[in-house]
Amino acid sequence: MLKGTDSPDKKGSVVIIDDDRNILELTSLILTKNGFHTYIASRALDGFGLISRYAPDLVLLDYMMPEMDGLSALQQIKTQFPDTYVVMLTGKGSEEVAVELMKSGASEYILKPFNNRNLIERLENVLRIREIELHNRELQKQQVQLLTEIEQWNLELKMRVREKTNALQSALEEIARSEKLAAMGYLSAGMAHEIRNPLNSISLFVQLMRQTATEPDQCEYQAKILKEVDRIDSIIRKLLDASRRTRSISSDIQINQVIDTAIEAFSPQTEARKIQVERHYHCVPPPITADPTELEQIFTNLFLNALDVMSHGGCLGIEVFEKNSRVIVRVSDSGSGIADDVLPSIFEPFFSTKSRGTGMGLPVAQRIARMYEGSMEVESTSPEGTTFRLEFPAFT
Repeated sequence: MLKGTDSPDKKGSVVIIDDDRNILELTSLILTKNGFHTYIASRALDGFGLISRYAPDLVLLDYMMPEMDGLSALQQIKTQFPDTYVVMLTGKGSEEVAVELMKSGASEYILKPFNNRNLIERLENVLRIREIELHNRELQKQQVQLLTEIEQWNLELKMRVREKTNALQSALEEIARSEKLAAMGYLSAGMAHEIRNPLNSISLFVQLMRQTATEPDQCEYQAKILKEVDRIDSIIRKLLDASRRTRSISSDIQINQVIDTAIEAFSPQTEARKIQVERHYHCVPPPITADPTELEQIFTNLFLNALDVMSHGGCLGIEVFEKNSRVIVRVSDSGSGIADDVLPSIFEPFFSTKSRGTGMGLPVAQRIARMYEGSMEVESTSPEGTTFRLEFPAFT
């Protein structure tokens, strides 16, 4: 095996494989003088080694060789080294041989004996074709890559559009809920003022009746009426105070203390209904920033709902812990759960499954939680009960 010499102006690299030593050296000399960089081999296997090592542009391959014929060698080269183009040298000039060679991947075939100028021109032509085809192949690869990137961009764009659409939809729903709550606030304040007028009249008339009443039963009933009137008046005052009072926001609210205060107000109901209250405070939670009265309203609404679904006893669970700088509260009951068709609407203002319900408890509670950058959601519900999860950012 011999290696050819370099030319100052190389046109390309060529591996020449031919079992005829004279043709091998003569062809190498001609190509080298015309600017090609050549490697020569007299056996197909040696030629494969040169191709693997030097990755030439072209292979000039003899059709008739011992050990392995040129056609088999051609097929193996095209399989293992697709970027190397093969030009066949053959002494058989039949049309059938030419067709067979081109079908097997030959880029050109040259009849022996060949004309030097014709050999150079045809090799240069194959090099030009190779350059164009490799460039086209690279462009196709870039096109496929670009199309893949465009498809990925489209998917990302669709995802972002979907996310923004969902966010916009959520924002619109939140605005609608806020408008309903605001309308309810104005309506409540107006109704409270209107209710107090006839309530005062009832109180006045009962007091007049007491001045002339002589029977003990009548006096007792009138006292109860006045007591209930006072209770209604107290509720109305609280409603009016809530509608016009300013928030008293503090940064050191201990949520476990707020919960204890709220649950204490329900002691008569829990004892009468034999409801077990289980409090699991896994840590002393860090303080949060909120108005304690509004925060208490959240848990009051949750406890009211829980007691309502456990009229014949059960378990009210309260769990408090900290995770990722957030105070987390779970409130669970052992009621019958929330129906699947009702679940999506429980935070909608005015939606209620109770015949006398206002549908304002949960929407107001969720709204208050969100005002303090918190959240409130149904964590789980089943026929064994429902768990609400609340999260609030801890004060740092």
